[in-house]
Amino acid sequence: MAKETTRFAPSPTGHLHLGHAYAALFAVDAADGGRFLVRIEDIDGTRCRPEYETAIAEDLAWLGLAWETPVRRQSEHMAAYRAAVDRLAAMNLVYPCFCTRTEIAAEIARSASAPQGPDGPRYPGTCRGLSRDERDQRIAGGANYAQRLDMAAACAHAGPLAFHDRARGETIADPARFGDIVLARKDAPASYHIAVIVDDAAQGVTLVTRGADLFESTHIHRVLQALLGLPTPDYHHHKLLADDAGKRLAKRHDALSLRTLRAQGHTADQVRAMARAAKMTE
Repeated sequence: MAKETTRFAPSPTGHLHLGHAYAALFAVDAADGGRFLVRIEDIDGTRCRPEYETAIAEDLAWLGLAWETPVRRQSEHMAAYRAAVDRLAAMNLVYPCFCTRTEIAAEIARSASAPQGPDGPRYPGTCRGLSRDERDQRIAGGANYAQRLDMAAACAHAGPLAFHDRARGETIADPARFGDIVLARKDAPASYHIAVIVDDAAQGVTLVTRGADLFESTHIHRVLQALLGLPTPDYHHHKLLADDAGKRLAKRHDALSLRTLRAQGHTADQVRAMARAAKMTE
């Protein structure tokens, strides 16, 4: 099997836990002697903290992992994400959405059944039909707005798509069911979906390893890759570690944070073994 370029991409919003150790080790193993990268996904300036980024590096080094430098930080590449959104806009695939989160929730609540997307309930398309004059007037008046992908137009432009997941095989991409996703907004200049595909292409990632909770997002990433002419890596969405109640681990599980385990006297070898033998969610 060819050597791969993989990446571990945590957000510095808390300390790493046993589930993160599993994900990082999974990525290292999947690289099979190839390149292992660490990426800091720190777009959310309200929650990300420098001390957590420092702790991430310390914890990974303590586990015995080595990665290429320099580390890519998303906060340093906003211009690249903006260029990607602008390119989609130039293709007439983006429109401004002036709805507040409350307004969107209220409109969804009026529907008997709201299909769910990877970012929550699907946007009902309220602002898609606004005329260009009305959009321009609202923007000129200083109205806040998000930039949304016109998914129907995007899918028509991209045509049939698929991606390969090493756990599930070939999958036909169906991004249309997720509706008009947000690409950028005032408080988040780039969405996760835009940033991650730009980053993976820029870093030459050939195999994306990540939790099964992000499998559905790959449908969206596939259409964005096609529209922007970016390469499509292979994927491997692995199971997630669970607590004693069977729920996936989260950063609030401080008892299983790597810092706590280390303070309790566990060695790196023991923690690596714990991560690989831990209970998994389905």
